Amino acid sequence: MDLPRLRSAGPSLSPSRRTVLAGLGAAITTAAGARPAGAAAVRHREALAPEPAPATAKRQLRGVWIASLDNIDWPRRRALSAEQCRADFVALLDDVRAIGFNAVFVQVRPTADALWPSPFEPWSQWLTGTQGQDPGWDPLGFMVRASHERGLAFHAWFNPFRVAIQPDPAELIPSHPARRNPGWAVVYNGEIYYNPGLPAVRDFVQQAIMDAVTRYDLDGVHFDDYFYPYPGRHDFPDTAAFAAHGRGFTDRHAWRRDNIDLMVQQLQGLLRDTRPEAAYGVSPFGVWRNRRSDPRGSATLASQSYDDQYCDTRGWARNGWVDYIAPQLYWYLGFGIADYAILAPWWAEQTAGTDTQLWIGQSASRPGAPGRPAPWQDPAELSRHLALNATLPAIGGDLFFSARSVQLDRIGAIRRLAADHWQRPALGPLLPRLAHAAAPGPPTLWPTADLRTLRIEPCGRSGRHNRPFQYGLYRYDSNPGLVPPADPAQLAVLLPALTTDYHRPPPGTPGAWYAATTVDRAGRESATSTPLRLLGT
Repeated sequence: MDLPRLRSAGPSLSPSRRTVLAGLGAAITTAAGARPAGAAAVRHREALAPEPAPATAKRQLRGVWIASLDNIDWPRRRALSAEQCRADFVALLDDVRAIGFNAVFVQVRPTADALWPSPFEPWSQWLTGTQGQDPGWDPLGFMVRASHERGLAFHAWFNPFRVAIQPDPAELIPSHPARRNPGWAVVYNGEIYYNPGLPAVRDFVQQAIMDAVTRYDLDGVHFDDYFYPYPGRHDFPDTAAFAAHGRGFTDRHAWRRDNIDLMVQQLQGLLRDTRPEAAYGVSPFGVWRNRRSDPRGSATLASQSYDDQYCDTRGWARNGWVDYIAPQLYWYLGFGIADYAILAPWWAEQTAGTDTQLWIGQSASRPGAPGRPAPWQDPAELSRHLALNATLPAIGGDLFFSARSVQLDRIGAIRRLAADHWQRPALGPLLPRLAHAAAPGPPTLWPTADLRTLRIEPCGRSGRHNRPFQYGLYRYDSNPGLVPPADPAQLAVLLPALTTDYHRPPPGTPGAWYAATTVDRAGRESATSTPLRLLGT
């Protein structure tokens, strides 16, 4: 929910999450900068009537963030029993899967802590209520298994440098790395952060992340917009670090960007060596730079990730340092400071010709929220966002903040966009660097004795890197021939391979033909199986 306490929750929920007033001040001085195209965007809104999509994309990210910080999504409160935590997480997964989501992005390291038994950092207070207290079970291991059992990709979401959302280091447990290494951390804007300018900090953060990567079957490693914190009244206190580790830089801002560049690049190398099929990406603040700051920037007047969080997110995408980028475009069509209708095409242009996939960060908390402007009181606003995305081939899906707001769905905006755009299931994205590896073999379909249920037998040719994750079941009204097409218009259901041996089609499909494919964890799809006809129910 879009409340003030979410200011530290990860994906930002305002035009300039901590700099709303600064953004409004910039809007007042528009004579000195770019003029937002608000009127054009309103016309664009009218042209984007959210009608059902005539064709469904075969591959599309349909992701949702699950935030643990401050118990935003899960766990719903501290110190719940293991049984209640597990039941809540399963219920959440079942809810989002029923809507049509195919991936979850779960915050497993919110504040230099862990939702797994990490040898580097303490157990999270958001889980047990007490930092460092062992809950007696492995939440991350459970969440990965539960997600995969439902055919949902599991992306682990890490916050690299945030240590605490309060300012007193003494409130951290004595064994916390920030207390054992007091020179690593700084207090800024009432919170504690690791200093990204220290090589030891960057190395430690990567070690902490890689512990989870090596121990769990993760589908991805994810960062949000928090690197250097959003700016406050005073400069980030890193004078000593700049003097000691400046690497010849004379511009401290350029040095800060280089610190983040180094970590992003180094972690990419570690991931490629250790878990090459895991997707690696970032969801930054939605504006890289305003055009009045840089002619390559967007026609916006908002905060800038390049200058405020020292993240050259455009450069990461164009240099191939990340597999995907998911800018947080939490603004409505026609918003003067940062217009969705301007930013979505701008990001599509930046990723064109690269192997970096583009997904869009969407706000599920704003539709229907009290006090939000009129566009957010319209249940069709988010559907219009997806309608615009459909006109931009570079956009491969969306990521929604966050799960609790998706479940709440105040005015039915999530149900509306799902009805308009997610009428059929979609395979997850396929990273270009993995597309040419061997696909799994197709399964074999067998009828049960009553000719109304399918038995699915996996192919024995699958190896460790292309073992079945899902089965795509395609339905045809007539005999599709020996090699049925894997046409998304015929994709009836995606079945989780871990838990599916039999499938009984729903009533109302008498005499239909079926063929199946195997989809592996990377998203590679096999050829179709030999078709089979059922009598129906």
